[in-house]
Amino acid sequence: MNQLSNGDYLVFLIYFAIVASYGWFVYKHKHKADVSSKGYFLAEGSLTWWAIGASLIASNISAEQFIGMSGSGFKMGLAIATYEWMAALTLVIVAVFFIPVYLKNKIFTMPQFLNQRYNSTVAMIMAIFWLLLYVVVNLTSILYLGALAVSSISGIAFWPCMVGLALFAIVITLGGMKVIGYTDVIQVFFLILGGLVTTYIAINLVSAHFHTQGIFNGLKLMEVQAKDHFHMIFKKDNPNYIDLPGLTVLIGGMWIVNLNYWGCNQYITQRALGANLKTARGGILFAAFLKLLMPVIVVLPGIAAFVLYKQDVFHNQLMQGGEVNPDRAYPVLLNLLPAGLKGLSFAALTAAVVASLAGKANSIATIFTLDIYKKRIKPDMTDKQMVVVGKITVVVAMVLGIAISPFLGIDKKGGFQYIQEYTGFVSPGIFAMFILGFFWRKTTSNAALFATIGGFAFSVLFKFLPNIVNLKFLSPFGFSVNNAGVYEIPFLDRMGFVFVICIVGMFIISMIENSSGKRVNALEVDTKMFRTTNAFAVGALLICGILVALYSVFW
Repeated sequence: MNQLSNGDYLVFLIYFAIVASYGWFVYKHKHKADVSSKGYFLAEGSLTWWAIGASLIASNISAEQFIGMSGSGFKMGLAIATYEWMAALTLVIVAVFFIPVYLKNKIFTMPQFLNQRYNSTVAMIMAIFWLLLYVVVNLTSILYLGALAVSSISGIAFWPCMVGLALFAIVITLGGMKVIGYTDVIQVFFLILGGLVTTYIAINLVSAHFHTQGIFNGLKLMEVQAKDHFHMIFKKDNPNYIDLPGLTVLIGGMWIVNLNYWGCNQYITQRALGANLKTARGGILFAAFLKLLMPVIVVLPGIAAFVLYKQDVFHNQLMQGGEVNPDRAYPVLLNLLPAGLKGLSFAALTAAVVASLAGKANSIATIFTLDIYKKRIKPDMTDKQMVVVGKITVVVAMVLGIAISPFLGIDKKGGFQYIQEYTGFVSPGIFAMFILGFFWRKTTSNAALFATIGGFAFSVLFKFLPNIVNLKFLSPFGFSVNNAGVYEIPFLDRMGFVFVICIVGMFIISMIENSSGKRVNALEVDTKMFRTTNAFAVGALLICGILVALYSVFW
């Protein structure tokens, strides 16, 4: 039944009241600090490690995970969890090697890093690009998928859901990064609690269908009934190989996806850039542990739905246009929950969407205000004026997101695939530009431009090359046939190829320019920066051990 009961609305209203009240308390309590631009955009010096970690997860987990990744769990199984589990290890690497460089060089935005390391041209090009990417790809997909999910669960019309989510996010965002950071703690609480409840109910539904009881019996039944859904590494004959091509998820393109997202992304790094190194690292490590938990919340329900679908439990509810739509799995499961629990899970989904929207809108405002408006339009802005411009930018970005999201075909591609495909065209070049900018002092600005423009060009070339040239002869190297019968380069492999090309091209260009005596702007990097505390080292080793165990068991 696609509607909420009075008990569900009560649970949701309690959630809304708690978040709104706490957000108002934080805003009033820290009002003076929010007058400054760094206080508004970065919450400088005021977020604790647990607030940073919670905010990282709240900003990352949204409708594309709950709906899209759960749908991928339905379709391909536990293997999709590699995005989450490899992210945990990535976060450890970012905490050790990336964050110290940012903090040591007092870098607060990604365009600022590019300006400081390369030049203003590279910085401005990327600032404009990031704005377009965040508004046209990320913000729109979060809004659209979130509204679609909320509408399908509550029975409320699509447009009111979209406007309501946007307004809720705007209220939180206008309070600045402090309000976002601390309310994200509550959002994550609801997100995890509601998500675990949904997983528990879904697995118990499997148990009940086979006339047994208990979550452990349900898990055993899922492994028996969907044995092929509990493998992390696909062989080439697997129909989902083109999405997750074998060992590439461990030693290939998955690293580029994660390191670029977690280490070179304003939307994410912004949470840690206002803290000291110890606090920032503690928050990132906390986020890494939470990442290990995410597949339990977003992937296992999808597998449970697949098992029940095979038993014809809710076959009709998953049909769309005469075909099974895996993205409907999570909303269908939520609609099976009893009153009250459905409201809690509905609050969890809403929390995930609103937190992501707020974080994305704040990043858009930060880049536009600090890296475009202040630099090129009004250099003599006061702190108060910057905060005002930032708030106006938040509202404008959200209005644009509402206006254009229905026309981008997000529903046809699937939200998770939509985001990965379009960010994947530029991720290899951006990551190459950052990684060499960090750790190779000889990297030049022209080399960075090559990675930015050339990386995009090669990504487009490799995407459409299979439609022009028959690549069947490359099938021994991992190329596989897509649904149209074309030998396509798997997405993650394509990113790996482009990254290597960018690195080689940047090296050649930099060496040529260095030989002619071209001056290079290097960052301050000292190996002592990468030392960690014993507590952090223990936590990092624990995460590595858990990952080794998971991949060993579910290989």
